[in-house]
Amino acid sequence: MRRSAGLLVWRRRTDLEVLLAHPGGPLHARRDVWGIPKGLVEPGEDLLTTAYREFEEELGLPAPPGAPVPLGEIVQKGGKVVTAWAIEGDVDVSAIVPGLFEMQWPPKSGRIQRFPEIDRAEWFAVDVARTKMLPAQQPFLDRVEELS
Repeated sequence: MRRSAGLLVWRRRTDLEVLLAHPGGPLHARRDVWGIPKGLVEPGEDLLTTAYREFEEELGLPAPPGAPVPLGEIVQKGGKVVTAWAIEGDVDVSAIVPGLFEMQWPPKSGRIQRFPEIDRAEWFAVDVARTKMLPAQQPFLDRVEELS
């Protein structure tokens, strides 16, 4: 079973807003599908440690200070289990410097290219986030609404 962990950062302006990331690379370039910053758990790594590490790797910024609140887990379409925590805070999306990953592109070309982990991150009101977010991750929005 593949496991990922991530952080859902939220803030209250006029409405409750959540920070979502758009995956980088050519596979997602034309898709308007967003999600929480998350990543795969390394062998022997604690889930919360993974969530913080992946946030920083993907956005190039540390997670905001504050107490993480467990949001539980969901199972994505491909069977990956994602565990998430909510943190109230603010992130300046203009300061994001995403980490890079490598993949063969174009497929079967033998050519390895580097792409950003995410190509952008934005704040969305929860009702808008529901239209953008991967369907399997949407229960995290319900759970963060209960906290705020």
